[in-house]
Amino acid sequence: MNSKRYLPLALVALVMTTLSSCQLIEGIFKAGVWSGIIIIVVILALIIWVLSKIFGGGGNN
Repeated sequence: MNSKRYLPLALVALVMTTLSSCQLIEGIFKAGVWSGIIIIVVILALIIWVLSKIFGGGGNN
């Protein structure tokens, strides 16, 4: 048998048995929450910047 063929499957099985499903789901949701917060902050900053350029809030006349 070719052991290189089964190595990825063995690694997946090892990860699945060592991590509980709750920890895995928690990690996924933490990453999702932080990426969502960063995206919202960037979008709000972009909107504020565009509105300041439109209404001349920059002080450059």
